[in-house]
Amino acid sequence: MSKPFRLIASTGIHKGDRDYQQDQVAVLAHPRFNGCVLGVVADGMGGRSGGRKASDQVMMTARQLFERYSPETDDATSMLKNLVNEAHIVIRLTAISAEQEPHSTIAAFLINPRGDCHWVHAGDSRVYHFQHGRLLHRTLDHSYVQALVDRGEITEAEANVHPHSNILVGCLGAESDPPATTHFIPQLQPGDVILACSDGVWHYFSPNELASVIEGLSPREATEFLIDKARSRARGGGDNLSLAIVKIEPLEDEKKPPRIVFPGG
Repeated sequence: MSKPFRLIASTGIHKGDRDYQQDQVAVLAHPRFNGCVLGVVADGMGGRSGGRKASDQVMMTARQLFERYSPETDDATSMLKNLVNEAHIVIRLTAISAEQEPHSTIAAFLINPRGDCHWVHAGDSRVYHFQHGRLLHRTLDHSYVQALVDRGEITEAEANVHPHSNILVGCLGAESDPPATTHFIPQLQPGDVILACSDGVWHYFSPNELASVIEGLSPREATEFLIDKARSRARGGGDNLSLAIVKIEPLEDEKKPPRIVFPGG
């Protein structure tokens, strides 16, 4: 970035109307490189213990790889792909030893101190890139209904209410290798927002609604509002919900270095 900036970050999580929580979410600040951030959402599947073990493994792998990552010498996209592949392998080993069928989605984004952003996803957890209240890009789900949308057989609106909307064609822990679709943003700017969330959140909002909420509220306020509104719209049938928001803001004092602010600790 040409001008100093700060990253305002917040996460939110709720078990929704399920009996237990299988989602995991985190925004991690790098221990050695100021302004380097990793956001991760993992939606576990496979029964109470299996799904949680899978999402836990995604988070554990993310923390380990991010701690070893150097934005000065390492390739961000390669690190994110390694995160998907390594977590997948360990989840598969867990399935063999525990006789369970744990699976997980992943939606992860990495912001480097110089302002470039990289993301990866597998499954139907999503990453969105908004700029000044407008959607610039989002991930496309690895799901049955997304394939129907891609072929022009149904619309996005029809996909949200399709009876098979929960069928994935790729995720971590499945027999086949997971997809690891990546995206690169060369330069984030003040006014940009990155949102990662599970399907328990995005299922209840249009992109325009998400953009409006994120533009008008702080990340902390937006996470609380989106969870509350999704819970209301689910009418007692909602999934686990998790989301991470990072907003890029200019620094008033341009002599200060980039910094990360986590509202509420």
